Amino acid sequence: MRHEISILIVGLLAVLTTASIVAAILSARAPKPLSSTLVNLTQRINAWWVMVALMTVAFFFGRYGMTILFALISFAALREFVTLTHTRRSDHWVLLGMFGIIIPFQYWLVWTAWYGLFVIFIPVYCFLLMPAITALHGDTERFLERIAAQQWAVMISVYCVSHVPALLTLNVPGFEGRTLLLIAFLIIVVQGSDVLQYIFGKLFGKHRFSPNVSPSKTWEGLIGGLVSASLLGALLSFVTPFSPLQAAAVAFVACSMGFLGGLVASAIKRDQGVKDWGHLIEGHGGMMDRTDSLVFAAPVFFHIVRYFWTV
Repeated sequence: MRHEISILIVGLLAVLTTASIVAAILSARAPKPLSSTLVNLTQRINAWWVMVALMTVAFFFGRYGMTILFALISFAALREFVTLTHTRRSDHWVLLGMFGIIIPFQYWLVWTAWYGLFVIFIPVYCFLLMPAITALHGDTERFLERIAAQQWAVMISVYCVSHVPALLTLNVPGFEGRTLLLIAFLIIVVQGSDVLQYIFGKLFGKHRFSPNVSPSKTWEGLIGGLVSASLLGALLSFVTPFSPLQAAAVAFVACSMGFLGGLVASAIKRDQGVKDWGHLIEGHGGMMDRTDSLVFAAPVFFHIVRYFWTV
């Protein structure tokens, strides 16, 4: 597995190095001041260097490192979501429980591989108790709106994201001890699809997919990104238990769900009147701006692998 991870890391470093060189050349030749597109491109590449470095460190710490990393990602994403939504004083106990109980307990369930409780703890127990606790305070002003926002925040920031490290708990015959590679495959194809959709959209985009939700998304970008990401998945089949055709199909489904996750995230931002979830990552917005694709992709990818490839 270390050999395969090393190949992936070297490949990513080669891509990022090439991107940095291209961006530097374009910036040197472009008239000053630089266009917003070039500035944003450079910021995105620099941010990717940081994110790849963090993921690399987490990979070498194995299951422990990945669980801690994604717990921190959930914390940051949940904080951004809550910051954008309407809350009242009577919500404070629920908010405290979201950060102090739900996140640690959900990731403890991941760590202990308690699948039966992992899949229902948030969508059943938390979803029932959260509105009940708020109702006990007797504050009914915008009650449904507040509760729905809190439940949705926990669902996408914690529940969905926690399915990424949960891949380490799967028992795939003939793939024992290599489930870290499933995480690498998922992240590379989904995030790669985002980048490829951006590139195809900039080069060929003419027909907007949903102008009112996300004006930057185009049909050309979507199709080009999904097809390219599927081919990327097939090329990465050597790090998975899938055949090339299966890897392409799984990548297509995961990236399609990732696209829908990004679309939903854009709709929420539009509703709240903001461009980005936050400013944690220069050039990328907040943590949610980088994980919105994984929000929908991770649970679907997890259950596809679990139902079709595990014992």
